[in-house]
Amino acid sequence: MRPRKKDRHLPPCVFLKHGAFWYVKRGKWTRLAADLPAALVEYARLHRQKTGGMVELIENALPSILKGKAESTRKTYTRTARYLQEVFLEYAPDQVTQRDVVAIRKRLVDQPSVCNRTINVLRMVFDYALEEEILDSNPCVGVKSLKPNRRNRYMETREFDEIKLRADPLLRIVMDLCYLTGQRIGDVLKIKQSDLSDKGVFIDQQKGQGTVRIFIAWNTDLRATVDAALALHGGLQSDYLLNGGRWGKPPVYGTIWAHFNEARNAAKVEGVTIHDIRAKSGTDTDEQGMDPQKLLGHTNPEMTRHYLRKRRIAIVQGPSFRQSKTDPEKPQ
Repeated sequence: MRPRKKDRHLPPCVFLKHGAFWYVKRGKWTRLAADLPAALVEYARLHRQKTGGMVELIENALPSILKGKAESTRKTYTRTARYLQEVFLEYAPDQVTQRDVVAIRKRLVDQPSVCNRTINVLRMVFDYALEEEILDSNPCVGVKSLKPNRRNRYMETREFDEIKLRADPLLRIVMDLCYLTGQRIGDVLKIKQSDLSDKGVFIDQQKGQGTVRIFIAWNTDLRATVDAALALHGGLQSDYLLNGGRWGKPPVYGTIWAHFNEARNAAKVEGVTIHDIRAKSGTDTDEQGMDPQKLLGHTNPEMTRHYLRKRRIAIVQGPSFRQSKTDPEKPQ
């Protein structure tokens, strides 16, 4: 829509013609009223009727936002959408300003990842409103993302072993699989027996808007861990490598997460989470001279560098007084 050259005090799509105010959208002229106050009241009524509140807008936008996303992303975005519906419970879409978005940013400043995800979902909601011609602008435009806090905690092998020592048999296998494959817990839990081949293991990475399949070749440790996982089935028929004891279903992530925390606390290891096993795997792979980027399944080397928790430090030597050229005792 081109900027107005006159009547700039009027709302978008409202024009004065033939002694009355009209709302014009998609070539359709709707008479509002002859005087401005009455026209503004009618405009607000029509606009609210068209757009509904923010709760309705978020609900209507959600299917398009979630389309094609991985299951874990769908759950996270849905949870974020519910939070936004609470924040903007009494708002109409055209009442949300950039100042409101900045207020959310300030409220979540101590949680950079949560903050960025929240504003990203809100931005997609307003992108949907633009596409549907509900609004003419997106109040999220121009609001900068927060820089995430970089996690540098490296899980030492001693700590890994101490936690595993206090873990139940299933958790021990999950920890070993996460380490030996370098994959996310959710992807490890969904490995099927049909993913096992003579040369290694296929793993489907759930990421972004789809699935990426990678292949990890057997080594002695991975083969032994997979055999131990199969032995845990105890005759129960299941399509999955790991036995969750739920009618052949895989273990529940929440249960594994809780059991890990219990084992970690029992081992008195502080500052690590089960997610740090993936970073440990990538870091140790790098130190052993192999390619962590391929193992972790990253397309961007920068993302791999983000995961590596130990930096290669160059070994240098300083000068020696005995080797100084100005040493008078040194023969010329």
